[in-house]
Amino acid sequence: MLRGRITAEQVTRGTLRALASIPLAALAALVVILLVQALPAVRYNGLGFFTHDAWLPGSFYADPVTTHGVSHPPGASYGALPLIAGTLESSLLAMVLAVPVGIGTAMLVVEKLPARLSSAAGFFLEVLAGVPSVVYGLWGALTLGPWLARHVSPVIAAHAPDLPILRFFRGATGAGEGLFAAGVVLGIMILPIIAATTRDLLRQVPRQTVEGALALGLTDAESMRMVGFPWVRTGVLGAAVLGLGRALGETMALAMVSGTVLGASPHNFYDTFTTIAATIVSQLDSSLTDGTGFAMHTMAELALVLLAITLLVNVLARVIIHSVSGTALPVGRGV
Repeated sequence: MLRGRITAEQVTRGTLRALASIPLAALAALVVILLVQALPAVRYNGLGFFTHDAWLPGSFYADPVTTHGVSHPPGASYGALPLIAGTLESSLLAMVLAVPVGIGTAMLVVEKLPARLSSAAGFFLEVLAGVPSVVYGLWGALTLGPWLARHVSPVIAAHAPDLPILRFFRGATGAGEGLFAAGVVLGIMILPIIAATTRDLLRQVPRQTVEGALALGLTDAESMRMVGFPWVRTGVLGAAVLGLGRALGETMALAMVSGTVLGASPHNFYDTFTTIAATIVSQLDSSLTDGTGFAMHTMAELALVLLAITLLVNVLARVIIHSVSGTALPVGRGV
């Protein structure tokens, strides 16, 4: 009996370990495949891939040439600097808009709304989190973007101080496509993720602790700041990272709202731009017509860069979470 029980435990333990290793194996396989596919582009593009602005596929119909052992169309020159900058700028803008609003929404739903209204608001948050990104993109391109260009962007551009650091917010406001509209759409997309996760975390705070703080004379805001938020701050940071991960990798919505302009960074807050993910989806069809396959190798290099940025952001987030709470658990130490 003992031997049979130990054998069953060993089988269970081994099965669980194998299942737990599947995500790591999938990530390793993804990295290896991208590295293999991107290697010719890495050899040809070199470090200039991260410092140049030009995005020139070259002539697909001319005879291919060979450079550093890599066959490519003549005139091919790729630079990902505007794409990387656009990815980071739009994601940062989305986080600036979504994090405070999402946390405030969660606090309102948990602390202030009646039970029925709170349940209804939570339901709508979950529905918004499940809306496909192409729906957000179409709404942003047809409605939100033009509305911002007519009513919001001119106000910001007119009242932004004429200082060197703030001149980025001045200038032509465009017709509704660009960095500002894309950042707002991204912010709306990740807002339900942050708000719903923070709401669930706040509901785990012991009510006796909150009520005790109120009984001692603390206001609602002081109670939330000194009792509620310290209890869940680790989870809130995790929710923000979840939202940032979606913002970094968002594709269709940004392809529809950003303007998808290659080879140039935005000159102001409202200028058209593009991101890594939007470039991959918009350039995929034309890359398949490159008989040398070099354009597809460059797409793989772009995907590898986006993967590296995402992994780096997650590692930095885990470091921040550990430094704040001393634990990787979703709920912090409390008070």
